[in-house]
Amino acid sequence: MQQNSVDGYVWILLAALLWSLLGVVSKFCLHAGVLPLETAFWRAGIGCVFFLAHAGLTDGLRIPLRHALIFVLFGGWGVGVFFGAMQMAIKLSGGATAVVLLYTAPVWVAVFSRFLFGERITKRKALAVGIALCGTALVCFSGGSLPGQASLEGIAFGLLSGLCYATHYPFYRWWQSRYSTASIYGYMLLGGVVALGFGGPISINHAPDTWGWLFALGLLTCYMAYICYGQGLKRISLVRAAVTCHLEPVLGTLWVWLFWNECFSAAGWFGGALVLGAVCLLTTDKSGE
Repeated sequence: MQQNSVDGYVWILLAALLWSLLGVVSKFCLHAGVLPLETAFWRAGIGCVFFLAHAGLTDGLRIPLRHALIFVLFGGWGVGVFFGAMQMAIKLSGGATAVVLLYTAPVWVAVFSRFLFGERITKRKALAVGIALCGTALVCFSGGSLPGQASLEGIAFGLLSGLCYATHYPFYRWWQSRYSTASIYGYMLLGGVVALGFGGPISINHAPDTWGWLFALGLLTCYMAYICYGQGLKRISLVRAAVTCHLEPVLGTLWVWLFWNECFSAAGWFGGALVLGAVCLLTTDKSGE
C-alpha cells in the first residue's frame, strides 16, 4: 500500500473518531439545558469561526461571489437543517439511535440516484436498500436507545439528518477540486448559522463547563473532523473513505453507552448491524451503474 493511501486512511480514521464524539458531547450540552437547535447553532458557529479564520490565513476567502452564495445557500440545508435535525434526534431518540439513522444516508443516495439520474438499481443495491429498511425498522420500533417508547418525531429527525448527510458530501466532492476545505465549509457554515439563528432563542448565559462542551462540539466534531475528512479525500477514494467511516457509529454508540448508559435491546443491536451491513454493501458496489 502506498504511503499516500496510508496517510489517507489515517486522516479518515481521525475524522471518524472525532465525529463519533458528536452524540456524547451533544448530550452533555443538552443535559446542561442548552436547547437542541441552539446546540446546533453553536456547533456551526464555533466551527464557522475556525474555518473562516483558516480560510483567511490561507487566502481562501477570495472566491467568486456567486460561488460563495452557492455555498451559503446550500449551507442552510446542508448545515442548518442537518445539524438541527441531528440534535433533535439525539434529544428525542438518543445518541445511539440518532447515529444509526444518520447512516441511512447511502440508502437515500441509492434511491434518489435512480429517480434523479436514472441510475439502474442493481440487485446488490436493491438488497442493500431492503436490508437497511429492515434494520432501520428494528432500531426504531424496538424502543431505540432510550428507555420507554420510541419517539416517532425523533425517528423522523434522524432520517432527515440522513437525507441531509446524503446530499452533503457529493456537494463537497464536486467543489473540492476548485476550493479548499476551509473555503467551502467556512461559507457553508455561515449559511447554516444564519438558518439556525431563526430556529429559536440563542443564549450566551451558560456556565463555563457548558461553554467548554459547546466549544468542544464546534472545534472537534465540526472544524477538526471536516479538515481531517477533506485531507483524507485528497488521498483515497470516496468509496474507501465511506467504508472507513463505519467506525463512527460503532464508536458513537460505545461512547453514549459508557457515559450515558444508552443501550439498544437485542433487536436494536441487530437492526444497527443490518444498517451498517447495508451501507457496506452500497459503498463497496463497483458496478458504477
